[in-house]
Amino acid sequence: MATVILVRHGRTTANTSGVLAGRTAGVRLDDVGVTQAERTAERLSVVPLVAVVTSPLERCRQTARAIARAQQGTPATATERGITECDYGSWQGRSLRDLAKDPLWKTVQTQPSAAAFPDGEAMATMQARSVAAVRRLDALYEAEHGPGAVWVAVSHGDIIKSVLADALGMHLDLFQRIQVDPASVSIVRYTATRPYVLATNTHAGDLSWLKPAQKRRSRRKSDDAAVGGGAGPAS
Repeated sequence: MATVILVRHGRTTANTSGVLAGRTAGVRLDDVGVTQAERTAERLSVVPLVAVVTSPLERCRQTARAIARAQQGTPATATERGITECDYGSWQGRSLRDLAKDPLWKTVQTQPSAAAFPDGEAMATMQARSVAAVRRLDALYEAEHGPGAVWVAVSHGDIIKSVLADALGMHLDLFQRIQVDPASVSIVRYTATRPYVLATNTHAGDLSWLKPAQKRRSRRKSDDAAVGGGAGPAS
């Protein structure tokens, strides 16, 4: 059972100015965003990561570099287009205040599965390609490093929300109920039985319980859900 830690990039000037950055080139972390990325990197430093995978956009690459630098070892690093930002088409670069007046805004809010951005991407397509990328990479890192492997995917708010919705078994039309803040940490463990969502939108707290357990003679832990809730992490 590999585990993926989903990290949203830190805050950017586009976030604070209320502009939908989308795939606009050159959108970087602001000073607060840099601090957020470093804080998240420190929090993750206690977990030996096998890989840090990032969206190709600069704000994610900045965040991913901070995470990789904080590791005691040298995790593999990779760029994955499958987890890049949604293609918002002609909405890109416009203010959220103006976009809220567009009739499509209501569809995005209440029925995102039916939303397709002009000259851009449908939200259902966004979810399908991001979920496929995360599941493919998760299976790859488990095959390479074993069931205790932990890796990070640095991506964007709507991408992470759509991956979490899939893992929770939620219809895409409900994904706006999920909050994913800048530099937040969400955690999913995929198994042959089902995905387990271990955390969403966290900003603090010890993550050392994600360290792979020492190998010992024992039966392989079941992928079944623990009836009654189980005992939780060992520490």
